[in-house]
Amino acid sequence: MKRVLVAVSLLVTACAGNPAPVATAAGTPGRAPVSDPSTAPSTAPSAAPTPSPSPTGPPAFHAKVSKLDRDQLRSSWKPGCPVHYTDLRLVTMTFWGFDDRAHTGELVVRDTVTDDIVTVFKKLYGMRYPIQRMERIDVFKGSDYDSIDANNTSAFNCRPATGSSNWSNHAYGEAVDLNPLQNPYVTASGSTAHKNARKYTERPMKGRGVINPGDRVVRAFASVGWEWGGYWSGTKDYQHFSKGGG
Repeated sequence: MKRVLVAVSLLVTACAGNPAPVATAAGTPGRAPVSDPSTAPSTAPSAAPTPSPSPTGPPAFHAKVSKLDRDQLRSSWKPGCPVHYTDLRLVTMTFWGFDDRAHTGELVVRDTVTDDIVTVFKKLYGMRYPIQRMERIDVFKGSDYDSIDANNTSAFNCRPATGSSNWSNHAYGEAVDLNPLQNPYVTASGSTAHKNARKYTERPMKGRGVINPGDRVVRAFASVGWEWGGYWSGTKDYQHFSKGGG
């Protein structure tokens, strides 16, 4: 009887010190799993992501092409012009000013060259080439002289070429005069009609807004097939770019 009691006592002691086996994920007997803090999922809320800093710098280039009505071209177009006003378009777009700020300007061009104009002026804006002002020639009542004197960048104007009875490329809406103060029309003798532009008659020369042979402004226009008046023989028109020249 004593032997039986001792055996029972030993069995109870063994069971108390050794818990029963449990099933593992594989279905085989084993010990109860022990929690590993390094692998257990965290119950603490995750930190909010740090917001990216707000974009800084000037606004992106923007361009809009729209149709024109007759009243918008009251001074620059008339019956008999080589292009009808319904074939002209108003390009409203961003340009970089001499004050190192973005501005919005307007150019009137033929509908067939709007893509060229947007492409080039986007490049000029990207390179921060400064432009003084960009207004329709009608703001100056169609006066090419007054527009140039105000250093206004313009395009369409139904007028003859300077010193000629033939239509200018401006009359076709396929020419742009860019910063005419810094880039004047210079005769073969080296003179210009605008007193405020006389110090800009030589090329090459340094200066903001100045256009020089082979520079990035000339190359930007050349990339869409526009030629520079600064390459003309004799008379030089440093402000002038036109589709196919002339």
